[in-house]
Amino acid sequence: MKHRIIVLGAGYTGASAAGRLARRLRREDVAITLVTAEPDFVERVRMHQLATGQDLRPRPFGEMFAGTGVELRFAQVTGVDVGRRTVAVTESDGAEELEYDSLVYALGSGWNSQGVPGTDEHAYEIAGRPGALRLRERLAGLDAGAPVVVIGGGLTGLEAATEIAETRPDLDVALAIRGGLGDTLSPKGRQHLRKVLAHLGITVHEHSAVTAVEADRVTTADGTSLPSAATVWTTGFAVHPIAKATALEVSDTGQIVVDGAMRSVSHPDVYAIGDAALVQGPGDKPLRMSCASGIPTAWQAADSIAATLTGGKPPTVPLRYFNQCISLGRREGLIQYVTADDRAVRAALTGRLAALYKELVCKGAAWGVANPTFGLPSKRRPVVQNRTPATAPVAESA
Repeated sequence: MKHRIIVLGAGYTGASAAGRLARRLRREDVAITLVTAEPDFVERVRMHQLATGQDLRPRPFGEMFAGTGVELRFAQVTGVDVGRRTVAVTESDGAEELEYDSLVYALGSGWNSQGVPGTDEHAYEIAGRPGALRLRERLAGLDAGAPVVVIGGGLTGLEAATEIAETRPDLDVALAIRGGLGDTLSPKGRQHLRKVLAHLGITVHEHSAVTAVEADRVTTADGTSLPSAATVWTTGFAVHPIAKATALEVSDTGQIVVDGAMRSVSHPDVYAIGDAALVQGPGDKPLRMSCASGIPTAWQAADSIAATLTGGKPPTVPLRYFNQCISLGRREGLIQYVTADDRAVRAALTGRLAALYKELVCKGAAWGVANPTFGLPSKRRPVVQNRTPATAPVAESA
């Protein structure tokens, strides 16, 4: 009987893991199923572009995984029973349970309203395609001079604010952030950021935590009222809630606690990757939710599963950061170089060259997902009979 591997979610991490597993294991030994609610791959790092009216290249999963042996199931995941090793899904023709021997949990994350009053009802988000398309429609309907407020000074907020201001210079774009602008960047990075935002005419409200969102305005902690015809909420991400409803050990954020092989510490037949996993990086600091963190965890999980099933030793590769890539519209960018544990160093790349660098990173990540088996060893190893992740030695934490 084939070893059944189910991968939940086909974002950067899930799609990468499925393709890598298909390249490393023989089709006659394993059955790999990729469950996704979307018919094509969503470039999440480009949602700010989609929201401003830019069209993204379609990448149908049917074409991406043609000939790989990966079975696609276009369905919504509604539950996971780790005791029975089943996944509940809903498809167009009804509900079903899928059985697995190994599970790769890559359901990722969505926007996080932080419980701020009025946010769920009145704010727009760009954590996924539906939200980006909703904001796109709203922006397209705004008249010249309409105020737009982006909440959050992280990478997503900076990219959203600059993209909107560059695409629609007729709008009055503001950025409201809890701390100081670019306070995690180097002096060079902060200086360039302020220069670009000023050039684009973006008003920055620093140390202005938003405490309420209404249909036509937002209110900050000091009582200031900022008019807003479209409020864009970008204050971080919240993981998919399904994991927290299972018997898996999760953190207070709902992320699955894993070891260095990306294996659940409570259920070794379950692997978690990307935003869904609590992964300890350099300095015992959890990796932040990002594409830069997610794809290496997908590789780690796939290689660990393949090694375990074929009788090899699960590898552990140290996970670290090299830079933070920020697009500031289509013509400007900022590449902030960082330490292994994601702290800014003095060096930073700015300007047009940085924008091109970021674009290459985005294209490279999408190409890697769209070509899931390219560049990996062509020799697939046979699965050792009766060998499952549950009986394999646990790798040390990275």
